[in-house]
Amino acid sequence: MTAARPEAEPDPNRWKALSVCLTAGFMTLLDVSIVNVALPSIADQLDASAAALQWVVSGYALTFGLVLVSAGRLGDARGRRALFIAGVLVFTLASLAAGLAQSAAWLVVARLAQGVGGGIINPQVSGLIQQLFQGAERGRAFGRLGATIGVSTAIGPVLGGVILAVVGPEHGWRWVFLVNLPVGVLAILLSLRYLAPRRDKEPARDLDAVGAVLLGAGVVGVLWPLVSEQWEPVDAALLVVGLVLLAVFVLWERRVDARGGTPMVRLSLFRVPGYASGALLALAYFSGFTGIFFVLTLYLQDQLGYTPLQAGLAITPFALGSAVTAAIGGRVVSTRGRAVVVTGLVLVVAGLVLTDVLLDAAGGRSVTGWWTAAPLLLAGLGSGLVIAPNQTLALEHVPVDQAGAAGGVLQTGQRLGSAVGIAVVGALYFAGAASGDGTAGVTNGLMATVALLVVALVIGVVDLVRRRHGVTAGGAGSPARPG
Repeated sequence: MTAARPEAEPDPNRWKALSVCLTAGFMTLLDVSIVNVALPSIADQLDASAAALQWVVSGYALTFGLVLVSAGRLGDARGRRALFIAGVLVFTLASLAAGLAQSAAWLVVARLAQGVGGGIINPQVSGLIQQLFQGAERGRAFGRLGATIGVSTAIGPVLGGVILAVVGPEHGWRWVFLVNLPVGVLAILLSLRYLAPRRDKEPARDLDAVGAVLLGAGVVGVLWPLVSEQWEPVDAALLVVGLVLLAVFVLWERRVDARGGTPMVRLSLFRVPGYASGALLALAYFSGFTGIFFVLTLYLQDQLGYTPLQAGLAITPFALGSAVTAAIGGRVVSTRGRAVVVTGLVLVVAGLVLTDVLLDAAGGRSVTGWWTAAPLLLAGLGSGLVIAPNQTLALEHVPVDQAGAAGGVLQTGQRLGSAVGIAVVGALYFAGAASGDGTAGVTNGLMATVALLVVALVIGVVDLVRRRHGVTAGGAGSPARPG
């Protein structure tokens, strides 16, 4: 992979390369939510405890977040195609192991390995978009990525429900993972054809191994307590250790940079216009975004008796809305800027508040899924205007040779947010369900997601105001362009 070459002819295979990347990205992000509808079947067939089920979901986020930045930096230095293929291979083999699991512990380990593969793949995708596209084309490419993120996460319960309905609950949960095998093999074959290898690799000695260890240990220290089922004193201690290690990581990166070395993450990234605010907004948004599907699929199945397919279909309006607006958001963000993201956040908050009101009014009746279709569609329309435009604005001024690491940091925030959301929303839901009032549990969980999304909205509004007052260079009306 070559560094930024603004004057070079665009790669003629860039759109085909993007399709390959998005196929693999879709597969990894689908596994964030497709497993949710299979949790009751997994519990029955593997005699999995509630703690094991939470690890099946949250363990994936843990290891996903663990390797993102290191994988992004390694892709920047040694070639994104090689890292992309390695990630797809790890993910595909781990999916095979998950599908063959004979115990809950086996499945949890396989999910942890899947997370590693997903964490290797995803920063290469955003890095390749930075590398292959420029100007308005980059916004459109990120629009397709946004559609992939939104649709894959939201449509996961539907696809999982279809698989369980066709194969049956006894073995259907296995095919939730095994369905990744042909996709992974196809992605590897097509990447060998359409992704160009990097010729000018950085020397291995330039890689910041100490920084990678500090960052990885810090991320695990912060994430582990968040994905634990119950808060124990050791979790509090581990969280403190994780935060300390992240602080040491920052100091170490400054030292490496000051000595003329190549740090894992150049801290100057956070002075790039739009990057810091975009990363913070993504963290807050994914805290609420991921929890929506977790709590709704559990509620519809556990409390209302929906089948996995029915539960997935009930959430489909969100996926449809996101698919419709994600591509639009990618096209208009170059002229409308942060206002697109703020508009989307307002729609998501409004849709979820209305969903909560209708859930309460339905009172646990079987028609609940029909009642919530319209507000979930509204929330999905908003979500499509958030993810891709925010990523475009966050990365538009980042130099291409730092694109992988920058994308890794951005996505690490998303994974941290996902873990926070599942931990908070899940705790509220299970507390309500344990007391015999599942409706109270789901409404409390949704209100928690709304609160997290309001935080994201505040961040977006502040950034919008700053851009319009010229505080941030390359403001809302600036077209996306390479750094």
